[in-house]
Amino acid sequence: MGRQLNEVEPHIMDAFSRKPWVRAAIIIGIVYLIVGIVFAALASPSVSDHARIMRLAAWVASAAVYAAHIGYVRYRLGASPLVIALHAAMAVALGAFMLAVAATVHSVAVESHAPYWRYLLALALWPIGAGLPAFLVALVAVAVLGRLQRGA
Repeated sequence: MGRQLNEVEPHIMDAFSRKPWVRAAIIIGIVYLIVGIVFAALASPSVSDHARIMRLAAWVASAAVYAAHIGYVRYRLGASPLVIALHAAMAVALGAFMLAVAATVHSVAVESHAPYWRYLLALALWPIGAGLPAFLVALVAVAVLGRLQRGA
């Protein structure tokens, strides 16, 4: 069995080296996770507007990461609009999934008023709820960007 794992590892590493978008999607998904955790930790529930401001700041930071990712895939990798949208959506969905995992782990560590099944449901719904709009927005944004560049 150990021999089988050793035979698979070079193929996995080879896929990462041949497909830089896979590495980028994973790294950017981790960045979304970090943004979510950091801004949630900075939010002070005792100040009414502070949590709202931190949530907005997390959205702005995530939007900047999202735009940079789209720019990277478009200009560095030269991908088509559909591929760009898929890559952006996969990174967003991965980040949402990791945040759902973090929320589930956190719910076990601290007392939560929400039923545990909701956290398990979030493992499926957060990636879909974040990834689908990310795909659609990226597709429209890249199409508009393409038209603006052709017109200029």
